[in-house]
Amino acid sequence: MTGETGEFTSGAVRSGADETPARRIGQTDIEVYPVALGGAVFGWTLPSGRSTDLLDRFVELGGNLVDTSDSYSSGMSEQIIGKWMRERGNRDKVVVATKVGRHPEFPGLAAQNIIDSVHASLERLQSDHIDLLYFHAEDPDVSLEESLSAVETLMQAGKVRALGASNFSADRLLEARIAAGSGLPRFEAVALEYSLLRRDIVEGNIAMMAIAQRMSVMPYFVLANGFLGRHRNIKSFNPSDTRARRAAQHGGRHGTHVLRILDNIAMTQGVDISTVALAWILGRPAVGVPTAGVESLRELEALMHAPQVQLTRQQLADLDRASAEQGRNWLPGRQRS
Repeated sequence: MTGETGEFTSGAVRSGADETPARRIGQTDIEVYPVALGGAVFGWTLPSGRSTDLLDRFVELGGNLVDTSDSYSSGMSEQIIGKWMRERGNRDKVVVATKVGRHPEFPGLAAQNIIDSVHASLERLQSDHIDLLYFHAEDPDVSLEESLSAVETLMQAGKVRALGASNFSADRLLEARIAAGSGLPRFEAVALEYSLLRRDIVEGNIAMMAIAQRMSVMPYFVLANGFLGRHRNIKSFNPSDTRARRAAQHGGRHGTHVLRILDNIAMTQGVDISTVALAWILGRPAVGVPTAGVESLRELEALMHAPQVQLTRQQLADLDRASAEQGRNWLPGRQRS
């Protein structure tokens, strides 16, 4: 839809008893709660039982988009989600996004690997279709026409509803747009890292392209690997803890300054700092549905509240200024190489 400024924004309908505005993915008819639940930790740092608890609470809070990949925990994430949907009998109420291209048995985006990957994912998910299929990363050895043609076949068979790109460059997205002009499937969404501490990947070419092509930007690592949430006071960490190790990289002057601003706003709003960080993301141009990777019910509940938080113009300006602070190795708007 077109907002007051003329920019493309996601979502126009209402969903849930609390009247939270739903968001439409790209130009599809897929409408979802503004926060997706990430399944990267399912079967990895979270056992099946705790993963199921998160899924149950996510749905109770109005969520319906679950994001996973065939490579997460070697397919265990998809298995946990599939078993949960079968036991709850809620497949028709859940929107499933998964990714192909990084599973060790089906690497890359060759046509046959895409088709085989999707069939394997459908078996693990115990479903007859995938709502949003992502190419997990670019494959320089395979033409986009070949990859898109494979998805076209899957769509015609009713096995895939919509297509997205994960970790694609602006140049590759433009190439895909040209290919879609000949009738091949178009990317409706692009998943990229985006947070108050990492704005350069999205802002600039990607955001402008998403607005022009009416794609939804689907941010991940929205809390900077947890630094803007549970790892905010991290001083030491277990080297085997991947999230903590990545979060610690943000522990310099810039990260500390952003945390200070978040603290002040969170205190005023009466919410968690993670809620404020996600509320900021939700208001960015072209952003569709951020994916929240959480490991506890408390984390989940804080993030699911973000769509109801209304940041003031001054609060938004303070966050914009703090997060765009100079002295970084990037500048907002500069494309990642």
